[in-house]
Formats: sequence, C-alpha cells, structure tokens
Amino acid sequence: MPKLRALAAVALASALPFAVQAKKVDITTYHYDNYRTGWNSHEKKLTAASVAGNKFGLIATTPLDDQVDAQPLILAKQAVGTNSAREVVYIATESNTVYAIDANTGEVLLQRNLGNPVPRDTLPGQCTNGGPNLGINATPVIDPKSRLMYLITYTYESQKPVYRVHALNPSTLDDALEPRVISASGKLADNSTYNFDPHESRQRAGLLLNGGNLYAGFASFCDYEANKSRGWILGWSAKNLKPLKANDLTNKLNHTEHNFFLTAIWMSGYGLAGSQSGDVYFVTGNSDWGGNAYDPVLNISESVAQMSSDLKTVKHLFTPANVVDLEKNDGDFGSGGFMLLPPQKNQPSNLAVASGKDPVMYLFNADDISNGAGGGGAAYGTAHVDPCWCGPSYYVGSDGKSRIVTSGGNSLVTFTLKASGTPKLTLDKNVGSVEEGVFFPGFFTSVSSNGTKAGTAVIWAVGRPTDFDEEALKLHAFDPEQGKEIFATTTGYWTNSWGDDNIVPVAANGKVYVATVQSLAIYGLKKNGAAFASLLPAPKRIDVRPKLAPGEHEIRGTVRGIAGNLLTVELRDGKTLTVDATKAIKGYMVAAPSIGHALLARGAYRGDVLEAAVLGHAPDHPAVWPADR
Repeated sequence: MPKLRALAAVALASALPFAVQAKKVDITTYHYDNYRTGWNSHEKKLTAASVAGNKFGLIATTPLDDQVDAQPLILAKQAVGTNSAREVVYIATESNTVYAIDANTGEVLLQRNLGNPVPRDTLPGQCTNGGPNLGINATPVIDPKSRLMYLITYTYESQKPVYRVHALNPSTLDDALEPRVISASGKLADNSTYNFDPHESRQRAGLLLNGGNLYAGFASFCDYEANKSRGWILGWSAKNLKPLKANDLTNKLNHTEHNFFLTAIWMSGYGLAGSQSGDVYFVTGNSDWGGNAYDPVLNISESVAQMSSDLKTVKHLFTPANVVDLEKNDGDFGSGGFMLLPPQKNQPSNLAVASGKDPVMYLFNADDISNGAGGGGAAYGTAHVDPCWCGPSYYVGSDGKSRIVTSGGNSLVTFTLKASGTPKLTLDKNVGSVEEGVFFPGFFTSVSSNGTKAGTAVIWAVGRPTDFDEEALKLHAFDPEQGKEIFATTTGYWTNSWGDDNIVPVAANGKVYVATVQSLAIYGLKKNGAAFASLLPAPKRIDVRPKLAPGEHEIRGTVRGIAGNLLTVELRDGKTLTVDATKAIKGYMVAAPSIGHALLARGAYRGDVLEAAVLGHAPDHPAVWPADR
C-alpha cells in the first residue's frame, strides 16, 4: 500500500468515511468508519457534563423479534415508506428481520423479514455461541453515495443453510439488486478443490464496503467439525453483487497433525478494516492444536493479514513470535479486531493496533504490517492489555494527543500515541470498569466528542452478563479526561448468557442506541417537563441448551489435567470427573481443551468416566454455567 501524505490527526472530516450532513451524522458501517475507530467527532449535545447530569436517560424503547448481534446503523435524513424524511436507525436481528425505526421516538416505520433463520440445533455440535437462531449475525453496511444497505442473511431452506448477499433500498427495504447466493471454491496445497460450505461457515465479522467492493469474513461454529471448516474472505462488486474473481482461503493445508484446520476470521464481530488505498485487513484465529500447522503461505493462522483489494494477494503478514504457544493453547489472536489509525502528524506511515486473547496489544506500520521498527515480522512496539474478546477505539483528546481505547478483561484503559520517529504507546489512565468479567473477557466501546473541545469526550460501553441468572446488561458512560464513570443504567437483557454479546453502543446526533435481546433502547437528553421512558420488561427466557440424545449428559468444568485423551475436570462443586475425549476428537467435535480453562462436555457415562461426543469451550467462571444435566 503506498504511503499516504502525513495529515493532522484531527482532520477527521476528510479522514473518516462516515458522512456528515449539516449538523447531523450518518453512521453507515461498523465502528463508524472503515478504519474502525468507533469515534464520532461531531457530537455537540452529549458532553461529559450533560451526560453526568440528571437530564440524560432513556427516552424510547422498541420491541424486536430476536437477539441483535449487529451494530445499529443510522441515516440522519431518510424517507421510509410513506413517512417523511427523518432520522432513522436500522436494526438487523438473528431472525433475519430488518427494522427501520424512527431514531427519536422508537416508532417502527417499516420492517421486513428476509427468510427463516437457521435453528441452533442444526449447527455443528449445536454450537451455543449464539442465540436460538442464526440469521443476520454481522453488522451490515450502507453506501453513503448510493444509500444501499448491504447485508448477509443466513436462512434455512429445504433443511439446508444458505447465505445470501442483499442490497436493500433503505426507503422500502426492498432488494435493489438481485440477491446473490454465496458460493466459492479454493485450491488446497495438493491442488484439490475446497468448496465453501454454509453449514461449516459462520459469517460474524462486520461487513466492509471499500473501493466499490463488499467484503465479508467467515469463521467456524465453536471450532466444531474443524476437519471441514476453514476461514474465508470473500468479496463482491457493490454495483451488481458479482463475486470477485479471487477470494482467500486462510488455511490451504490438505493435512495437519489432527486434521484440524480452521484459521477463522471472527474477531468477536469486529469489522474487517479497509485503507483509503483499498487494502483489506483482518486477524485470524487458531488452527491445529498440535502447534506445527502455521505456514506463512498455506495457513496464516494467529496472524494479521493485509490483502490487496482484488483479494488476489496477501501483501503482508504479521504473526506473533509465540504463534506455536497460541496454537497449542487456543490463544486466538483473532478474538479481537484490527484498527487502522487516521493519518498522524509527523508520521509518514499509517499506523494500526490489534490484540486478542494473549494480553498484548501490537502497534503496526499499517503500510507494511510485516515490517515495524525491527523488521522481520516485528511490530513497532507492544503494550500490556487484558485478554480481549473485543476491539479498540480511537480519539484525539483536548490536549491534541491521539489515544487508543482498550477494553480487555473488564477494564477501560487509554494509551497515548507518540507518532513521530518510532511510534510508541504509553499508558494514559485506567478510566474505569464494567461488570466483573466473569464472562469471556472484554467488551466494546465507542467515543463521542465535539472535535477536540475540552469536556466533550465521552466513552460509551456495554457490559456483559455477570452470571447465568443475572441477564441484565448495563450501558456505561465514562469521562476520559477525568478518568471516571459518569453514567450507568440497565439497558437490556441477554437471555443466552453463555453466548457472546458483542454490543457496540452507537452515539450520534444527541442520542445513544443499544440493541440487545428483543429490544432497542434509545437514550438522550429529556426536554423540560418530560419523563424518561421505562425499560422494556425482560424477555422470556428460552431454554436454548443443545438437545440431548437418550442417555446423554452435559457438564461444565475446569480442566485440571490432560493425559492423552483423558481429561481431569473439576466440577462446580469441587469434585473431579474424568472425561474421555477420544470420541469427540475422532468426530472432530472438539474445541481443544487447555489446563486452567473451562470446557463443556456432552456424552454418555461409562462407569465413572464421561465419554464425550462433544467438547467445547465454556466461560472460565462457574457463575455463568447453566445447570449440569
């Protein structure tokens, strides 16, 4: 990627792709822009003082038909159906329903269902990392010029799953282009053909629209059937949804030690990133737990990839030095997202950051991620962060310093960036925390401010469930200049307490939007004499645990020892159980266990031994585990 002319970091009107319409902004893509900064620098109403006061709160709620994993999108002036032009928020649910909602009142202006979602019990291993349905899982994207909304549905048709790319008219929610069924093929190392299989592939990472092309990354379902599942990045022309001539299969090996492939692109739902010159960036997860499957050409596991816009070439690759340990311990680098930084003053190269399960955040030369200060695959530098099933944000403070916002564990931390010379990150402050991280560590943030005006920066975050029976989620607001929390309230519920909730709060035009399970909450400044709205009642709990065959049992516990295929597992009551993983391994229904971490085991007892047909990961805290059965 050619280096860009250095620009002042605060010149975001030209650097960031989200649109500004007079005094209001459109939010048309995941984390607000293709860099994935999560920063709206045009917010004049929501300041630290106004949010901390008693005039900020819930102003409207809207019931929805299912769980929402996709981030809300906003068009500041859009006519919908027979309604006059107004500010509209678009919500996509796991039931494949798209809503156009009045962004001020919560009124549903229009909704459309795009087909029956895929039921959880038809997924590989009945993967529990999701709701009872899988439909629209990834955040859609709206083209600021054509105003078309691009999204990918996951539908169940004739007992089979199908992925489709849609381009919707935001006024009618009708298809503006003929929907495209997703298919693809790639060549493996032995020159055999590997075909895209919608049963094995999960589309979770936010969509990217860049340079006239639409891009999507694909992962697996809970690492199950990893003998079949591999990561993909696919692309289509935005004009007609015609597939690009090339695609990228992230793992091209035809054999590994355990025939366990993967190298998924999931990033906890964070969006693929795109540069102004057209390059596409993403982070991959683990492959074979034997630790010897990584290959810089054939299997780019545990790595950041910088791809050409036509998807023909992996231009540059960064792989951490401890890749073998990451592979052996399921240490997905790709549990977190990759964020490009806006061009920095006195820095001729573009910069970027990324972190994952390993508690290290890397600072990159984004023009060539394989060459930092040390070259040979080294990053410019690193910073210690907590494990991250999440992604970073960015903003420029009132002192003119660029800041990276991290949210690993349950802690909100900011780092200042020194861009001149050799770039460097320095710990700024621990701003605060969300609910104790008993779930998978990390949460998602966004930032609003009025440029770099003092007192206007606010960091927004949504926590995660604290235990299996406590499903309430909280919206938090932090003043990063003062380093303290200024607002917190219950914002919705997450009935699938053992599945990731990767909620990004969206702050724009004086309001904040949070979509959870079956509800949208809208926050803002109340008018004089007005009362705040009441939160929707908690949605009805649905037992979405996997179906058990006759004689089958399911337990969760912490791995205390591994001897071949025999696992010593400590149960919630402190007792130990021997789990035989042989059947799960032979059936490729296994997410590799590791000592000190929790697992899910499903199978039948043979005496005092549980012979597991399925082994999966579980949160490391028993409070989040459902009852054994």
